[in-house]
Amino acid sequence: MIRYFFLLLSLTLLIACQQNHKAKVKSDATSAAGITFNGDTSHLEMVYIKGGTFMMGGDNPQADKDEFPKHQVSVDGFYIDKHEVTNAQFKIFVLATGYITTAEQKPNWEELKKQLPPGTPKPDESQLVAASLVFSPPSHSVELNDYSQWWSWVAGANWKHPEGPNSDIKEKDQYPVVHISWDDAMAYCQWSGKRLPTEAEWEFAARGGLKDNIYPWGNESIEVGKVKANSWNGNFPNENTMRDGFLNTAPVKSFAPNGYHLYDMAGNVWEWCSDWYRNDYYQKITNPNGVSNPKGPNDSFDPDEPYTPKKVARGGSYLCNDSYCSGYRVARRMKSSRDSGLSNMGFRCVR
Repeated sequence: MIRYFFLLLSLTLLIACQQNHKAKVKSDATSAAGITFNGDTSHLEMVYIKGGTFMMGGDNPQADKDEFPKHQVSVDGFYIDKHEVTNAQFKIFVLATGYITTAEQKPNWEELKKQLPPGTPKPDESQLVAASLVFSPPSHSVELNDYSQWWSWVAGANWKHPEGPNSDIKEKDQYPVVHISWDDAMAYCQWSGKRLPTEAEWEFAARGGLKDNIYPWGNESIEVGKVKANSWNGNFPNENTMRDGFLNTAPVKSFAPNGYHLYDMAGNVWEWCSDWYRNDYYQKITNPNGVSNPKGPNDSFDPDEPYTPKKVARGGSYLCNDSYCSGYRVARRMKSSRDSGLSNMGFRCVR
């Protein structure tokens, strides 16, 4: 039983499984049903960012190899949500469309086993249920090389019940919606007449007009001076001092915006981008001078990380700490399969 639990946990985080197919079917169904933007913009707060050229990629020794080389990128002007999509905004979408998120759907073993080595035994039916990953901190310090020590596959966890079936989002309309897969985010974007940002757009917006700075607010460490974002304060993953005032997610606009008047570009929840992920992408698209190659990457991949169909997420979350992921850095890249839903995964849109 336990090994099947970890099997499903790993699949949810690391590969695109059956839920991806079901979510796509549902998304296609919304299109076929004529679900489109309803014309009401009263609940949509966006900021226009004039396009420009910037240096994209890592700015300090914490940067991972997939953030290099730093390279010049140009983006056109675009509108972007001031803050992450909230429970209230997502609720309007669900009420208008009847959309069912990935986390609310039961996996199908016949599809799931196609992603596994031949002969893999079928998990117990009790594990093949509608579920999502919920942060479950241990009571003591642990090594940080095994995420299964702080993530639990919880039946009944979804955007309406973020901690499991006994939780809810009452009085949390202004909190970011979570347990959102990439497919769920895309369905919302289609309905609202918007789209997900590219990695370049997201990073350009997160930098807020600052040049080669580490964070949306500048270069000062997140633990120095005034509280700047919703992150993990203390010893991850077992002790959070709550210096920022929050144990889990925080209402949007709880912290100061960046130079473009955008909130939570660091911390709170990870945000989906439109791009597929590959760890050597920056190497493939740049020439020796660090300038983007308009021809794009070639077909070869880094042998140290075989190709897997994952999407990019940016911005970090309330779980980020310098000892673990420092995800609140503007150049930090995270990846996950497009069906993944977690209690720290959300999104914002652009137009």
